Amino acid sequence: MSDHETPMVNGVVEHKIGEEVLPFVEDEYGGVIVEMTTPTDPKCFVATLRYSFTQWRSQGKKGVWLNLPLSQVNLVEPAVKEGFRYHHAEPTYLMLVYWIPESESTIPLNASHRVRVGAVVLNHNKEEKYGMLRGSGVWKIPTGVVDEGEDIFAAAIREVKEETGIDTEFLEVLAFCQTHESFFVKSDLFFICLLRPTYLISKSRT
Repeated sequence: MSDHETPMVNGVVEHKIGEEVLPFVEDEYGGVIVEMTTPTDPKCFVATLRYSFTQWRSQGKKGVWLNLPLSQVNLVEPAVKEGFRYHHAEPTYLMLVYWIPESESTIPLNASHRVRVGAVVLNHNKEEKYGMLRGSGVWKIPTGVVDEGEDIFAAAIREVKEETGIDTEFLEVLAFCQTHESFFVKSDLFFICLLRPTYLISKSRT
């Protein structure tokens, strides 16, 4: 066996500590996605991470996405000390990113907008609902945040159902507006939709 060959024990490649690459999959942009699924000692993690960097750098990889579940939060501090930065967080994990090349990072920023909807409900005669605001030119409309993966029209229908109990169908988007720094530092997109009830609304149903 030459000095450059990796030793084997019982036919299995034997790695020295810190000479293994972290488990990863390649993304579509020349980067890698690392998901830490098993408990890892922080010192071993750092050694393996540094070795992984050398391998990925030699392979021309660019961005590194590090997915840390709640059970692996002990790796956040050592990862940040190695150059990772926060990207976004969800209820079950924290995503950190690292840019390998010397060039300016092209890793996209976290989501910049929150999307909300409001719904105006008119019957077939384009009449607004009775009530103390009727005819005043003031509208009280159901509003809410669009859920992840939810279409705008579906969110409008859902909000009306949740707030009034009325089943509706979507007609069109009447208007939309954009507001900056509305939700912490995020911008807000607000869509007002026109809906109509799928049945005749009576007082007993409102």
